[in-house]
Amino acid sequence: GHKFTKVIGSSGINAEYGDELNVTAERVMAVLDPLEVEVVGSEEALPCTVTVPNIPGQDEGPTHSVSLNKSFFIDNSDFRESADKDYRRLALNQTVGLKHVGLVATVTDVERNSAGTVTKVKVKLTKLAAGNKPKAFIQWVCDGVTAEVRDYSRLFFHKCPEDPEQVPGGFLSDVNPDSLKVYDALVEARLAGSTVYTSYQFERIGFYTVDQDTTGSRLVFNNTVSLREDSGKK
Repeated sequence: GHKFTKVIGSSGINAEYGDELNVTAERVMAVLDPLEVEVVGSEEALPCTVTVPNIPGQDEGPTHSVSLNKSFFIDNSDFRESADKDYRRLALNQTVGLKHVGLVATVTDVERNSAGTVTKVKVKLTKLAAGNKPKAFIQWVCDGVTAEVRDYSRLFFHKCPEDPEQVPGGFLSDVNPDSLKVYDALVEARLAGSTVYTSYQFERIGFYTVDQDTTGSRLVFNNTVSLREDSGKK
Protein backbone atom coordinates (compact mmCIF):
# COMPACT_ATOMS: atom_id res chain seq x y z
CA GLY A 1 0.00 0.00 0.00
CA HIS A 2 1.06 3.56 -0.65
CA LYS A 3 2.02 5.70 2.29
CA PHE A 4 0.72 9.27 2.19
CA THR A 5 2.15 11.97 4.41
CA LYS A 6 0.26 15.20 4.87
CA VAL A 7 2.56 18.15 5.52
CA ILE A 8 0.99 21.14 7.27
CA GLY A 9 3.22 24.17 6.93
CA SER A 10 4.05 26.15 10.05
CA SER A 11 2.50 29.22 8.42
CA GLY A 12 -0.90 27.48 8.43
CA ILE A 13 -0.59 26.61 12.09
CA ASN A 14 0.62 30.15 12.86
CA ALA A 15 -2.38 31.69 11.10
CA GLU A 16 -4.87 29.68 13.15
CA TYR A 17 -3.00 30.20 16.42
CA GLY A 18 -2.64 33.90 15.64
CA ASP A 19 -6.41 34.27 15.07
CA GLU A 20 -7.06 32.79 18.51
CA LEU A 21 -4.41 34.94 20.23
CA ASN A 22 -5.67 38.05 18.44
CA VAL A 23 -8.78 38.08 20.64
CA THR A 24 -7.20 36.76 23.86
CA ALA A 25 -3.64 38.12 24.12
CA GLU A 26 -3.12 41.44 25.87
CA ARG A 27 -1.30 44.08 23.80
CA VAL A 28 2.04 45.30 25.06
CA MET A 29 4.66 47.72 23.74
CA ALA A 30 8.14 46.21 23.50
CA VAL A 31 11.39 47.12 21.74
CA LEU A 32 13.70 44.22 20.90
CA ASP A 33 16.74 46.34 20.02
CA PRO A 34 16.40 49.53 22.11
CA LEU A 35 17.53 52.93 20.83
CA GLU A 36 17.35 55.85 23.27
CA VAL A 37 15.26 58.90 22.40
CA GLU A 38 15.48 62.22 24.23
CA VAL A 39 12.69 64.79 23.93
CA VAL A 40 14.10 68.31 23.55
CA GLY A 41 10.75 70.04 23.04
CA SER A 42 7.10 69.01 23.21
CA GLU A 43 3.72 70.62 22.53
CA GLU A 44 2.24 68.18 25.04
CA ALA A 45 3.25 68.53 28.69
CA LEU A 46 5.35 65.53 29.73
CA PRO A 47 4.97 63.10 31.34
CA CYS A 48 1.63 62.37 29.70
CA THR A 49 -0.44 59.29 30.53
CA VAL A 50 -3.16 57.65 28.43
CA THR A 51 -5.49 54.72 29.06
CA VAL A 52 -5.40 51.92 26.48
CA PRO A 53 -7.70 48.88 26.16
CA ASN A 54 -5.82 45.62 26.82
CA ILE A 55 -7.24 44.25 23.57
CA PRO A 56 -8.21 46.66 20.74
CA GLY A 57 -11.93 46.70 19.98
CA GLN A 58 -12.78 45.49 23.49
CA ASP A 59 -13.36 48.97 24.83
CA GLU A 60 -15.58 47.70 27.65
CA GLY A 61 -12.87 45.26 28.73
CA PRO A 62 -9.82 45.72 30.97
CA THR A 63 -7.47 48.66 30.34
CA HIS A 64 -3.96 49.72 31.28
CA SER A 65 -2.17 53.05 31.20
CA VAL A 66 1.02 54.03 29.39
CA SER A 67 3.11 57.08 30.25
CA LEU A 68 5.53 58.96 28.02
CA ASN A 69 8.36 60.96 29.55
CA LYS A 70 11.27 62.98 28.18
CA SER A 71 13.42 59.86 27.80
CA PHE A 72 12.11 56.71 26.12
CA PHE A 73 13.21 53.95 23.77
CA ILE A 74 12.21 52.88 20.26
CA ASP A 75 13.38 49.90 18.24
CA ASN A 76 16.62 50.44 16.31
CA SER A 77 14.88 49.03 13.24
CA ASP A 78 12.43 51.96 13.38
CA PHE A 79 15.13 54.59 12.80
CA ARG A 80 17.27 55.25 9.75
CA GLU A 81 19.41 58.22 8.94
CA SER A 82 17.82 58.57 5.53
CA ALA A 83 14.38 57.47 4.35
CA ASP A 84 13.83 56.10 0.84
CA LYS A 85 10.34 55.94 -0.69
CA ASP A 86 9.59 52.49 0.81
CA TYR A 87 10.68 53.33 4.35
CA ARG A 88 7.90 54.83 6.45
CA ARG A 89 9.31 55.24 9.96
CA LEU A 90 11.63 57.68 11.74
CA ALA A 91 14.57 59.22 9.85
CA LEU A 92 16.49 62.48 9.83
CA ASN A 93 14.22 63.56 6.97
CA GLN A 94 10.97 61.89 8.08
CA THR A 95 8.61 62.11 11.07
CA VAL A 96 6.91 59.19 12.80
CA GLY A 97 3.89 58.90 15.09
CA LEU A 98 4.11 57.44 18.59
CA LYS A 99 1.40 54.87 19.23
CA HIS A 100 -1.43 55.69 21.66
CA VAL A 101 -0.31 59.21 22.70
CA GLY A 102 -1.17 61.10 19.49
CA LEU A 103 2.25 62.70 19.18
CA VAL A 104 4.54 63.02 16.16
CA ALA A 105 8.34 62.93 16.52
CA THR A 106 10.71 65.02 14.39
CA VAL A 107 14.47 64.43 14.68
CA THR A 108 16.47 67.50 15.72
CA ASP A 109 19.86 65.86 16.36
CA VAL A 110 21.62 62.54 16.96
CA GLU A 111 24.46 61.38 19.18
CA ARG A 112 27.03 58.90 17.88
CA ASN A 113 29.68 56.65 19.36
CA SER A 114 33.30 56.60 18.19
CA ALA A 115 32.38 54.17 15.40
CA GLY A 116 29.81 56.63 14.05
CA THR A 117 26.80 54.54 15.08
CA VAL A 118 23.78 56.52 16.29
CA THR A 119 23.32 55.86 20.03
CA LYS A 120 20.68 58.47 20.83
CA VAL A 121 18.09 60.39 18.82
CA LYS A 122 16.87 63.81 19.93
CA VAL A 123 13.36 64.77 18.88
CA LYS A 124 10.71 67.39 19.24
CA LEU A 125 7.11 66.25 19.66
CA THR A 126 4.06 67.89 18.09
CA LYS A 127 0.43 66.99 18.55
CA LEU A 128 -1.06 64.89 15.75
CA ALA A 129 -3.12 67.09 13.41
CA ALA A 130 -4.43 67.03 9.85
CA GLY A 131 -1.35 68.84 8.59
CA ASN A 132 1.34 66.64 10.14
CA LYS A 133 0.04 63.10 9.70
CA PRO A 134 3.02 60.69 9.64
CA LYS A 135 3.32 57.69 7.32
CA ALA A 136 3.52 55.27 10.25
CA PHE A 137 3.09 54.88 14.01
CA ILE A 138 5.61 52.94 16.09
CA GLN A 139 5.68 51.45 19.57
CA TRP A 140 7.90 52.86 22.31
CA VAL A 141 8.83 51.95 25.87
CA CYS A 142 9.32 54.42 28.72
CA ASP A 143 10.61 53.34 32.17
CA GLY A 144 10.42 49.73 31.03
CA VAL A 145 11.96 46.52 32.36
CA THR A 146 14.54 44.41 30.56
CA ALA A 147 13.60 41.00 29.21
CA GLU A 148 15.32 38.24 27.29
CA VAL A 149 13.32 37.69 24.11
CA ARG A 150 13.90 34.56 22.04
CA ASP A 151 12.86 34.78 18.41
CA TYR A 152 12.60 31.55 16.48
CA SER A 153 12.50 31.60 12.69
CA ARG A 154 12.44 28.69 10.26
CA LEU A 155 14.61 25.82 11.46
CA PHE A 156 15.06 24.51 7.90
CA PHE A 157 15.58 26.44 4.67
CA HIS A 158 13.30 24.18 2.60
CA LYS A 159 9.64 23.30 3.14
CA CYS A 160 10.36 19.54 3.03
CA PRO A 161 13.94 19.15 4.32
CA GLU A 162 13.66 15.34 4.31
CA ASP A 163 12.91 15.28 0.54
CA PRO A 164 16.13 14.08 -1.19
CA GLU A 165 15.14 15.89 -4.41
CA GLN A 166 14.94 19.24 -2.58
CA VAL A 167 17.78 18.55 -0.14
CA PRO A 168 20.22 15.96 -1.53
CA GLY A 169 22.57 16.37 1.47
CA GLY A 170 19.99 15.23 4.04
CA PHE A 171 17.90 17.32 6.42
CA LEU A 172 20.80 18.17 8.75
CA SER A 173 22.47 20.01 5.87
CA ASP A 174 19.36 22.20 5.61
CA VAL A 175 19.37 23.60 9.16
CA ASN A 176 19.22 27.40 9.37
CA PRO A 177 22.06 28.50 11.71
CA ASP A 178 20.22 31.78 12.42
CA SER A 179 16.93 30.15 13.43
CA LEU A 180 17.26 31.48 17.01
CA LYS A 181 17.93 35.14 17.81
CA VAL A 182 18.09 36.34 21.41
CA TYR A 183 17.40 39.98 22.21
CA ASP A 184 18.09 42.06 25.30
CA ALA A 185 14.75 43.83 25.01
CA LEU A 186 12.72 46.40 26.92
CA VAL A 187 9.04 45.83 27.71
CA GLU A 188 6.40 47.78 29.63
CA ALA A 189 7.10 47.66 33.38
CA ARG A 190 3.65 46.20 34.11
CA LEU A 191 4.88 42.87 32.71
CA ALA A 192 7.24 42.37 35.67
CA GLY A 193 5.90 39.42 37.64
CA SER A 194 4.06 37.89 34.65
CA THR A 195 3.01 34.26 35.09
CA VAL A 196 4.74 31.54 33.07
CA TYR A 197 2.86 30.60 29.83
CA THR A 198 0.94 33.92 29.70
CA SER A 199 0.69 35.10 26.08
CA TYR A 200 1.03 38.72 24.98
CA GLN A 201 1.03 40.47 21.65
CA PHE A 202 4.07 42.72 21.34
CA GLU A 203 2.62 45.44 19.11
CA ARG A 204 3.85 45.30 15.49
CA ILE A 205 6.20 42.40 16.33
CA GLY A 206 4.37 39.19 17.22
CA PHE A 207 2.90 36.99 19.92
CA TYR A 208 5.14 36.01 22.82
CA THR A 209 4.72 33.65 25.76
CA VAL A 210 6.39 33.92 29.17
CA ASP A 211 8.99 31.14 29.26
CA GLN A 212 9.51 28.83 32.24
CA ASP A 213 13.11 30.13 32.47
CA THR A 214 11.61 33.35 33.87
CA THR A 215 12.63 34.14 37.46
CA GLY A 216 11.67 36.89 39.89
CA SER A 217 14.49 39.05 38.55
CA ARG A 218 14.55 38.04 34.88
CA LEU A 219 11.72 37.92 32.35
CA VAL A 220 12.10 35.53 29.41
CA PHE A 221 9.73 35.47 26.41
CA ASN A 222 9.49 33.05 23.48
CA ASN A 223 8.12 34.12 20.12
CA THR A 224 5.13 31.98 19.13
CA VAL A 225 3.70 33.76 16.06
CA SER A 226 5.40 36.59 14.17
CA LEU A 227 3.53 39.63 12.82
CA ARG A 228 6.47 41.11 10.97
CA GLU A 229 6.24 41.65 7.26
CA ASP A 230 8.73 43.38 5.02
CA SER A 231 10.80 45.33 7.52
CA GLY A 232 11.37 48.23 5.13
CA LYS A 233 7.77 49.16 4.56
CA LYS A 234 6.14 49.07 7.98
